[in-house]
Amino acid sequence: MKEQIRAYLLEGTPDAMHGAVKSIPSSSLPPGQVTLQVLYSGINFKDAMIAAGVGKMVRKFPHVPGIDLSGTVESDSSGRFKPGAQVLVTGYDLGVGAWGGYAEAARVPSDWVVPLPPGLSLKDAAALGTAGFTAMLAVLALERNGLKASQGPVLVTGATGGVGSIAVDLLAGSGYTVAVSSGKPDMAAFLTKLGASQILTREQVTDASGKIMLNTQWAGAVDNAGGTTLEYLLRTVKGWGSVALTGLVSSPQFSATVYPFILRGVNLLGIDSVNCPMERRLEAWRLLAGTRKPRHLEDIARVIGMDDLPVKLKDILSGNARGRYVLKVA
Repeated sequence: MKEQIRAYLLEGTPDAMHGAVKSIPSSSLPPGQVTLQVLYSGINFKDAMIAAGVGKMVRKFPHVPGIDLSGTVESDSSGRFKPGAQVLVTGYDLGVGAWGGYAEAARVPSDWVVPLPPGLSLKDAAALGTAGFTAMLAVLALERNGLKASQGPVLVTGATGGVGSIAVDLLAGSGYTVAVSSGKPDMAAFLTKLGASQILTREQVTDASGKIMLNTQWAGAVDNAGGTTLEYLLRTVKGWGSVALTGLVSSPQFSATVYPFILRGVNLLGIDSVNCPMERRLEAWRLLAGTRKPRHLEDIARVIGMDDLPVKLKDILSGNARGRYVLKVA
């Protein structure tokens, strides 16, 4: 390993934090079994929150963020991975309690590491990253709870974001009729290309009438918003339908009654991509690399360099981004 590696480093305190691209000693990497050369890392909404100090998720500094990565194994003291093996890591404590993917090298526990599945390049793996993995988990959860394409349209909220855009592509590619909501009217062509057949505004997926139940419209939904959008979805999903909850772009708070659950059998499915069991993790990545690989990944993801990272993190947090940014690290 090089004596010096390039990294996006957060320094300071939880109340006064700043980030910059720096050269740091590779000896400063934290302990871990698997040492990786990082080639790519995805840029997620959670990364943007961490970089801005939102929620004070990081409390130990200096810190390297980046909640997913792809690269090659340099060494593994556990013996599970051979040097040169291509791998990916998403979730667990990566980029939060442990140093993450925004550096030319990383060191992680071997239990976090997923072999790169056949059919994916390291760039593709980062383009999917946490967002694509979360979207796949959401679709699988809906299908395990009975969702079928014949039941009607599936609504994806926050559809121009990373999770949303990949969810639209996954669902449309599997034959579902997909409706989307977005606060970006200029992105209609992008969403249509991904497979959306109906585009709604944010205002059309909220309801302030106070009614405890509304007319049913959706066979299921993938919700990246939370807040009043989730309240609307629970009141409009068809009987025995499900809402897969993946995010909180609108708000982590929502209000609900028991009526959708006990009168329509609606399911609210929490999607945890951080601590997902390895068996399901491997299944999702196998599908993303094979029969369920998104058709428009090149349109969804754009590669940037380390020097562009600070600006793109701000764009994501302010809602000015589209799809996925992929950080080319090495």
